[in-house]
Amino acid sequence: MAENNELERTLWAAADKLRSNMDAAEYKHVVLGLIFLKYISDAFNDLYEKLNQGQGEFEGADPEDADEYRAYNIFFVPEKARWQYLQDRAKQPEIGKWVDEAMDAIEKINPTLKGVLPQIYADPDLNKQRLGELIDLIGTIGFNQDGHTAKDLLGRVYEYFLGQFADAEGKKGGQFYTPASIVKVLVEMLEPYQGRVYDGCCGSGGMFVQSEKFVLSHQGNIKDISIYGQESNPTTLRLARMNLAIRGIDAKLESGDTFLNDRHKDLKADFILVNPPFNVSDWSGDKLRDDIRWKYGVPPVGNANYAWLQHFLHKLSPNGTAGIVLANGSMNSNSGGEGDIRRNMIEAGLVDCMVALPAQLFYNTMIPACLWFLARNKTNHKFRDRSNEILFIDARKLGTMVNRRNRELTDEDVALIAGTYHTWRSKDGAYEDKAGFCKAATIEEVRNNNHVLMPGRYVGTEEEVDDGVPFEEKMNALTSKLAEQFARGDELERTIRENLKGIGYGF
Repeated sequence: MAENNELERTLWAAADKLRSNMDAAEYKHVVLGLIFLKYISDAFNDLYEKLNQGQGEFEGADPEDADEYRAYNIFFVPEKARWQYLQDRAKQPEIGKWVDEAMDAIEKINPTLKGVLPQIYADPDLNKQRLGELIDLIGTIGFNQDGHTAKDLLGRVYEYFLGQFADAEGKKGGQFYTPASIVKVLVEMLEPYQGRVYDGCCGSGGMFVQSEKFVLSHQGNIKDISIYGQESNPTTLRLARMNLAIRGIDAKLESGDTFLNDRHKDLKADFILVNPPFNVSDWSGDKLRDDIRWKYGVPPVGNANYAWLQHFLHKLSPNGTAGIVLANGSMNSNSGGEGDIRRNMIEAGLVDCMVALPAQLFYNTMIPACLWFLARNKTNHKFRDRSNEILFIDARKLGTMVNRRNRELTDEDVALIAGTYHTWRSKDGAYEDKAGFCKAATIEEVRNNNHVLMPGRYVGTEEEVDDGVPFEEKMNALTSKLAEQFARGDELERTIRENLKGIGYGF
């Protein structure tokens, strides 16, 4: 994105060089665990110094009392788990054992971290010299900055490394990471200032981190949002818990299969931001034929897309809104009754906006994707009555290539997409359709298109700039040029001549 990631890039290059022959999927936990340890150790040291000096509100405090730290929502770090203790021993062959013992000691004294921290550093396959070098490298993060700045920097490094690991892992990496620019679109469009925020496939927690950034950047209070998540992969859930703990975000994150074991059964969320896995065929649909969530039709056993859509609709509060990333096929599929479910959702007035995304945004799939925005109540008084409309945005031409494989939406792209949606739904917005980009279609128009939701079907094409040369003149010039080139007259050329004659332009 537009942020300057120079430091993060430098650190990544150095850390990646230490990876040796280790698979990125395993190395990820080694590095991110150490960044987390450095973070909580720095936060602990800040408060330790204040308690030790014993001035003002800290008078008479015991810097070795864990309760003193809990009062300030800071994790207590036992002496042999503190960063400096480990860094002083980083060059010794037992360093792996000591880091594991440090992680274990931290978990024991901080119950909320139980089962979260990786204890993999004594593994014989992990090169201990490289581990020591990695500890030295991470020890430089935030070294000369005050507490808050250093902690914020560690959070940024953690988030940047998550993205880089997803890229390094390729196909598997996307299971825990949604590219930041897509998350930003969802957050900027839904504007989760206050209320309950839910992600039923929360991965490493990117939706929540971005929601917090949004609230703070608009001078809001992070305590005004409550966060709920669920993730079926326990290893990924650990990444999420570390990611949120680094930022002091209190979240109710649960482990388990969202379809079979919804751990937030009674939750009605004000905002849902989610990137479920695309086109999942083994989602246990055969066990859920009579589920209460299938209000608009029973989803096919072989594809979870419409199960996800209805699960999230079921989770929305009476005025709640949802932003969901899905494969493009979800917008026009008719197999397994999906077309009927889509029609029922549209006719019930639940689909608010559809966004077609550019290709190559994801690390893990080349499947083109789109964003579904659902609104439980399109007539509520916060925005204008949109009950007879759906906004279509075709963003496929946006984005910038950041390497040979991946595209990224710029901050300007995000602002354009979100701004178009806000202008359209606001009571005093001066929204206008823009050929080739956006169109506010009536439900009648959508019906006439067989309830297909692909933006390209509605937005039309951009009007080409008229260069003042009449069409006849252009065609005559073209046919003359072709005539010169086709003097030899082989079979292909004769075919082209015949085709041109067929539309009235022979030569």
